[in-house]
Amino acid sequence: MEMENRLIAYLFEYDALMNDLLIVQELNLPQCFIAAGYIRNYVWDRLHGWGPRETHDDIDVVFYDADEPFEERDRRLTQTLIAATGNRKWSVKNQARMHIRNNAEPYRSTADAMSRWPETVTAIGARRTGDGRIELCAPHGLEDLFGMVVRRSPFFTDKDDYLERVRKKGWKAKWPRIDIIED
Repeated sequence: MEMENRLIAYLFEYDALMNDLLIVQELNLPQCFIAAGYIRNYVWDRLHGWGPRETHDDIDVVFYDADEPFEERDRRLTQTLIAATGNRKWSVKNQARMHIRNNAEPYRSTADAMSRWPETVTAIGARRTGDGRIELCAPHGLEDLFGMVVRRSPFFTDKDDYLERVRKKGWKAKWPRIDIIED
């Protein structure tokens, strides 16, 4: 609970992210979170003693709606966010269909889908609730985030793909204090 409170406090201190969480909340999508690099990178910047650097390539918005798993809907939602903010980094994905791309069994929820992402430290999301609180989704916990550890998710079985992804991301060059676990 201490790490959850710490992350929530960090998020409340980042005005741009809080504004983005509010805009996403207004979409009223089920099980919807801003996730992955936007949050992870911001926390790593803080832990390195830096301010927000916007080192994320995109702003991942994930939700789960098995009744409307259509890619066209995701494109429309992405364009809605771009139009609302002027930021072209938005990427909206309904996790109810992402199992197809990943050649996996259907996911049961946003948290289930996130638990299968390549790294535990990437599987972290946040959303604003109707009463202004922040709710987190972190199926592998927050220990790796605050410990600055990159490790393969226990449900991501392709070790070579994981290692290639981590190499391409160049995280160690951006955050020299992180530890990358190769197995």
